[in-house]
Amino acid sequence: MSAPSANLTVETVAGAFVPAVPANSSRARYVIRRLFRMPTFVVSFVIAGFWVFDAIFWRLLVPNDPYAVDPLHTLRAPSWGHLFGTDEIGRDVLSRVLAGATSILIVAPIATAGALLIGVTCGLVAGYKGGLIDEILMRVIDTMVSIPLIVFAVIVLGLLGPSKLNLIVVIAVVFGPYVTRTVRAATLAQRERLYVEAARLRGENAIYIMVREILPNVTGPIVVEGTVRFGLAVFVAATLSFLGLGLQQPSPDWGLTISIDLIYMQEAWWTVLAPVLALASLLMSVSLLADAMRKALSE
Repeated sequence: MSAPSANLTVETVAGAFVPAVPANSSRARYVIRRLFRMPTFVVSFVIAGFWVFDAIFWRLLVPNDPYAVDPLHTLRAPSWGHLFGTDEIGRDVLSRVLAGATSILIVAPIATAGALLIGVTCGLVAGYKGGLIDEILMRVIDTMVSIPLIVFAVIVLGLLGPSKLNLIVVIAVVFGPYVTRTVRAATLAQRERLYVEAARLRGENAIYIMVREILPNVTGPIVVEGTVRFGLAVFVAATLSFLGLGLQQPSPDWGLTISIDLIYMQEAWWTVLAPVLALASLLMSVSLLADAMRKALSE
């Protein structure tokens, strides 16, 4: 059972009408149609889609080997042979930018999925159970949120050492509390609805009610929160790599590349500009996607 909406059949419980057949599929189709009528969503979807495609199939797109060193052609300006120029050891910048999307789009989605798993679980439990459980969980969440994100990540990665796995775990743990707050608020708005009360009267247990009844009705906020957190995960992963706490050389990771080539900014600006533009385009597209989803789901 789901929350009341159009095109539902109903049954009577304790003299009140409650929904019996959800119209989630109709709602989903409406939201998708509305999204693809928004120019900003379409453009952002294409840009983000390109980077996802590139992260998977970059070997088909790169004009040169991104790891090949050419000492005779170091810091060469953009030309037909190297459209984005070469870096300090002669590697093709365009090829490295295209290959660098892979690291970002491995770390960010997995970290976001981990944050959603933590946040949705804790948020549902805190919002539905309430009482002492809610109080304990939210005090822990408040404590974690009060710690500056980058400071926490730097301390933990400094102790554990830089690696892709550690980066994923840290980002997931850092973002989990924010997702928890969103899901808890949405759950609090749903737990006293008639369809939840009907499930209690049928004798359903708490896990069933949270997963089968409440969760489908809070997917909108979760989708938006997940999209926002994904964009932030991209930014945080790039920032930590820039600080030397993410992936290491010879990885073409964008944050790492910007950090290494920053000293050549005046004499070889293209080595920095290319990964900066790539990172900015991905961040902007994800931000606009989240904004469009928020608008579409709010109506």
